[in-house]
Amino acid sequence: MSGVRTVATLLLLSLSLRPLSQAESVDAEGHPWWKHAVLYELYPRSFADSDNNGTGDLAGITSKLEYLKQLGVDAIWITPFYPSPQVDFGYDVSDFQSIDPMYGTMADFDHLQSQANRLGIRIILDLVLNHTSSQHPWFVDSASSPVSVHRDWYIWRDSKGTGQPPNNWRSDFGGPAWKFDAASGQYYYHNFAPEQPDLNWRNPAVEQAM
Repeated sequence: MSGVRTVATLLLLSLSLRPLSQAESVDAEGHPWWKHAVLYELYPRSFADSDNNGTGDLAGITSKLEYLKQLGVDAIWITPFYPSPQVDFGYDVSDFQSIDPMYGTMADFDHLQSQANRLGIRIILDLVLNHTSSQHPWFVDSASSPVSVHRDWYIWRDSKGTGQPPNNWRSDFGGPAWKFDAASGQYYYHNFAPEQPDLNWRNPAVEQAM
């Protein structure tokens, strides 16, 4: 996992988790605040471990906010801390609306947010829009039947011939970008790992859900 790969090949959604006034959203010259801001990327798992269990967590990030403020940091970009099988360092999300227990609880995040607000540090969340984990309930349903509710939420195609994927597209992680699903007899598309099936953004329901 790298920030470069994330920005270049994943759809990154940056959310400032504090309402900004007009004065706060631009600098003295009228530029958007982020044009000249100091952003600090945090990988929660390795940044700060608050309970000494060997895994960094949200409480650990909170404990370092004063230090980050002293460094001149204007905003922290936190890489995914949603529930995940961790095939791709958390970028295989199985639930976009929760927090992986290894990182803490929603209360821990609320505390992090309140302390960051107090210090004037904005929080930017890395929301993976390109794909989900194959363990996400959407994909589990999608793979359950060719006529399932979520079937068209992902990219399914027929083989172009016996034992052959739909085309010769390659995954960014190497190998074919298509994974055969024996239960339905079709292939699904994955730009990254096979455990990261791509969402079908041509489906308005996907856009609305995300």
